[in-house]
Amino acid sequence: MSRILIDPHNTRNFCIIAHIDHGKSTLSDRLLEHTGTIDTRVHAEQFLDRMDLEREKGITIKAKAVRMVYVAHDSDTYELNLIDTPGHVDFSYEVSHALSACEGAVLVVDATQGIEAQTLANLYLALDHDLDIVPVINKIDLPGAEPDRVAEEIEALLGTPAEEVLQVSAKQGIGTAAVLEAIVQRIKAPVSQPDRALRALIFDSHYDPYRGVIAYVRIMDGEILPDQPLKVMSNSNVFEPLEVGVFSPNMVPVEALSAGEVGYVATGLKSVRDCRVGDTLTGARAAAAEPLPGFDPPKPMVYAGIYPVNNEDYTDLRDALEKLQLNDASLVFQPESSMALNLGFRCGFLGLLHMEIVQERLEREYDLDLLATAPSVEYQVLKTDGELLEVDNPADLPDGSQIEEIAEPWMHISLYTPSEYIGTLMELATSRRGQFDRMEYLDERRVLLHFEIPLSEILMDFHDQIKSRSRGYASMDYQFIGFRAGSLVKMDVLLNGDRVDALSMIVHEEMAYLKGSALARRLKEVIPQQMFPVAIQAAVGGRVLARTNVKALRKDVLAKCYGGDITRKRKLLEKQKEGRRRLKMFGKVELPQEAFMAVLKLDE
Repeated sequence: MSRILIDPHNTRNFCIIAHIDHGKSTLSDRLLEHTGTIDTRVHAEQFLDRMDLEREKGITIKAKAVRMVYVAHDSDTYELNLIDTPGHVDFSYEVSHALSACEGAVLVVDATQGIEAQTLANLYLALDHDLDIVPVINKIDLPGAEPDRVAEEIEALLGTPAEEVLQVSAKQGIGTAAVLEAIVQRIKAPVSQPDRALRALIFDSHYDPYRGVIAYVRIMDGEILPDQPLKVMSNSNVFEPLEVGVFSPNMVPVEALSAGEVGYVATGLKSVRDCRVGDTLTGARAAAAEPLPGFDPPKPMVYAGIYPVNNEDYTDLRDALEKLQLNDASLVFQPESSMALNLGFRCGFLGLLHMEIVQERLEREYDLDLLATAPSVEYQVLKTDGELLEVDNPADLPDGSQIEEIAEPWMHISLYTPSEYIGTLMELATSRRGQFDRMEYLDERRVLLHFEIPLSEILMDFHDQIKSRSRGYASMDYQFIGFRAGSLVKMDVLLNGDRVDALSMIVHEEMAYLKGSALARRLKEVIPQQMFPVAIQAAVGGRVLARTNVKALRKDVLAKCYGGDITRKRKLLEKQKEGRRRLKMFGKVELPQEAFMAVLKLDE
């Protein structure tokens, strides 16, 4: 299919970066409407967020791309390639590769909230990629908006004069034309060499059942033709493209994609893993000498067990995970079995939000009733014989006599907060074994706190605690820094003397008693009463740290005795006692989902 030919110097590749809920997707809608890319009468709000979960939660989960044609004030026609990126820290690897495909970024900041932690994190990523930044203050129509104060914050951060910071309301459509003009004027055209061997960066992909993997690409050098065989440089997979096209906004086939352009390639490959985000496409006949820099497969940071409530659904769960993995290469899983929960899968996720989204998609899209264990992290275990193990399930930890040391992942966290909440946030971080690094005053009101802290300590309710202690004003960003050895032990939970492997957890030795007591109390609240008493114990090795009991349901066996000899009553009570003893021997306790989620609330 032919299209409007535009001078390569009039191409602009840009993305929109922001903290969650600062109006990134809404601004994208206005840009698409203003350039006539979509019809304002028929499109839904948050047009680029196609998934129901994205619309419900108000977040972007997957990167998107769309091509717009814009006639500027100088009467020149420009091709604008917008790459919409996620804002949440769990998906920062997608943001990084999307930035690699751009020359500029529109930085959106909420006029009521100001700059927040993930705003800074994504901004620093953009500056690392040497992108031109166009700062935009959004939501100026809200009653609590302070655009002038936020403009001064941006000036102090970026050096852009406050009067050059654009002030818009994406909801009302105010300032959209100014944003488009700024993109044209302030973002440089792509520098590429069309006569060199083909190199195309894959910045996203999805699976199509008819055309295989659809790779979203930015052409750095050379060009892609539909009849030209291509090769994936990391694994040398060779394929004939089924279709080459652009997003405008739906997929439209074209005759070729040239250097500097953004589009898609229908590869026909059957797995997203064969064509990963961050990889490089080149020609199969005239291959490039070196791939583009920056290819690093996403590594799971959080692990959890996912089990079907009905064991007959195990095969359906496996099929659902395989289908979901086709569109999400960052999801990893392998079969596992549990004494308490039977057959299921150990799944790896990028973070807690990623885990929540995967579980919701499995339940909604595949109609499954699931039970998820509490999330854990991956530990490195050095055995006494010198063998190094990677353990992501506490139940798989070797016997304590075989362990030389256990190392856990540590993160560098940045807490961005108004100065009045410094004390309470520092107390929160240090109570979770955090080590204070440094503090930066960004202005007289806002402070950036840096800590190093174990990942396991920020998994649970850390983000909720930050928001509650700062009345919603503080925000957090984090980065992985490496593994460190610590005094870590495995804590088991026993119900009536039987170990429940799905509730095992690895804790710091100093915190074992407190966490064991708290977990026993929580489990007592959520485990339903049985016809026999249920003993709940938290133990490290052979040492019981805490114990509590769920009382038995009591049947009034004396109700039929209206009088008579006391020995008759004693006989009935002894018979009931013996029955309970037998029930305790053979009875099975059913654990509700709340029992596994109780681990998440130990610090409340």
